[in-house]
Amino acid sequence: MADNIIKVGMADLNYTRHPGILVTLGLGSCVGIALYDKKIKMIGLAHIMLPWSHQAKNNANKAKFADTGIMLLLQKMGEYGASVSNIVAKLAGGAQMFSFSGSSDMIRIGQRNVEATKAVLQQFRIPVISEDTGGSYGRTIEFYSEDGRLMIKTIGYGIKYI
Repeated sequence: MADNIIKVGMADLNYTRHPGILVTLGLGSCVGIALYDKKIKMIGLAHIMLPWSHQAKNNANKAKFADTGIMLLLQKMGEYGASVSNIVAKLAGGAQMFSFSGSSDMIRIGQRNVEATKAVLQQFRIPVISEDTGGSYGRTIEFYSEDGRLMIKTIGYGIKYI
């Protein structure tokens, strides 16, 4: 396959038109936000680490947070012809990688990332059409421009497509 494979690092984002594949490794409590404009076959992927930029002192990297990362990705995709009204979302990650006693909100980072991501997408009226979130295991994902498929690889849980 001669597709363009683009890696997306932690606290990073990228986008491409067809043909292309966006890949991110090591989603634990982080969330992979996969956006697909089905009309022009454009994909975008953000690997966010934290829910809200206003809760962090060092918030210069917009791709690190759900709120600013999604906004930046939509802006960049829009500059290349994507339309928010044609975009659907798929989510992966948001795991609770370690068990802690107590119920502090600060410890539930994976769940908070998923909740913030859904809240921001809802503000833009972007539907989440599928997700593989939660659990206590990491994920690697590949996002395909051809049809918006999201492949999720996990150790011990195999490979699945959403």
